[in-house]
Amino acid sequence: MEDKKTWDLISVASIPLVMTLGNSMLIPVLPTMEKEMNVSAFQVSMIITVYSVVAILLIPIAGYLSDRYGRKRIIIPSLIIAALGGALSGWAAWQTPDPYALIIVGRFFQGVGAAGAAPIVMPLVGDMFQNEHDVSHGLGVIETSNTFGKVLSPVLGAALAAVIWYLPFFAFPLFCLVSVIAMYFLVHTPKKQEKPPLFKEFLKSIKKTFRQDGTWLYAIFAIGCICMFVIFGILFYLSTMLEEQHGILGVKKGIVLAIPLAALCLSSYVTGKSIGKDKEKMKWTTFLGLLLLTGCNVSVAFSKDIYLLLSAMFASGIGIGVALPSMDALVTEGIAKKERGTITSIYSSMRFVGIALAPPVIALLMKGSHLLLFGVLALVSLVATALTLIFIRPEKKTYTE
Repeated sequence: MEDKKTWDLISVASIPLVMTLGNSMLIPVLPTMEKEMNVSAFQVSMIITVYSVVAILLIPIAGYLSDRYGRKRIIIPSLIIAALGGALSGWAAWQTPDPYALIIVGRFFQGVGAAGAAPIVMPLVGDMFQNEHDVSHGLGVIETSNTFGKVLSPVLGAALAAVIWYLPFFAFPLFCLVSVIAMYFLVHTPKKQEKPPLFKEFLKSIKKTFRQDGTWLYAIFAIGCICMFVIFGILFYLSTMLEEQHGILGVKKGIVLAIPLAALCLSSYVTGKSIGKDKEKMKWTTFLGLLLLTGCNVSVAFSKDIYLLLSAMFASGIGIGVALPSMDALVTEGIAKKERGTITSIYSSMRFVGIALAPPVIALLMKGSHLLLFGVLALVSLVATALTLIFIRPEKKTYTE
């Protein structure tokens, strides 16, 4: 890793950390919000889902704009928009008697900001480093930052909400401000060597990329979506189950929720350092991680024992943690730099699809049986495992040079 890029990478890594805090901090607080605002479980799940749906729609546009105008020029205004959205949600909860609608509006703007910030980080890392090993390590750091945000989120969210339930909304703009300052002063992106293509030419090159590499790209998009669906589904289920069935509340609940996420964080960091530029290793690392995830969901489908559940969720975190950095590296290093922002943004958009689907789908499945819930999670995990095995085939030179 180039020494002069250390602070650049730390600054860039703050973005997924902040964006993750902005969403995942709210998960342990959702049951409290449901009671405070007197809304249904499905309605409160929309606080997570609207953020993700908006991001899904806007991420590809942000990716194209970042390819054309530069990563920092898109990231910094997006962070500011996200901060304003968080402030609006906090103000609504603080000052209005029926804040739900305005909170949703604030979350809408947070989603707009998230679309132009977190997904642009992956192509930015690809731009910052020339050596593929450095790119893989950098992406591992980014994924670790993302997952560390998930580890920190339930504890921090629960601690802030213990003071007052809407405080997590107000904390988010402060985190965004730190990232804005770091990005502005510490990140030095390489200057563009050539004029960006016109939109028509750019669209033609994207279509060519999908014709050549569509098979493995579509597979990675689907796998990323499934991984996010499973991990956010598990978190949503655990948050509700710990409170309603076991009476575990507040910071204590946040610490329990952090257990699978800590495993995800550590395994992401180790994987990012170890995979290097070996695409064959990336494939089999992803396959084994997803196979472990599938086995964990199967193992808890037939038992409600809390210790078995937490052990399986810890192992699930490891499975997802070893898969994500490998997929990040495959999709970033396998795409030409001029199209990298758009392609990786579509990949990020599919991950947000998983996040958006998880709370409402799990809320509906929880009305059925425990077996049905984890049977569905096991099935979608198995689909991701099969996609990895069948369609990600680096030995057949499916990657764009």
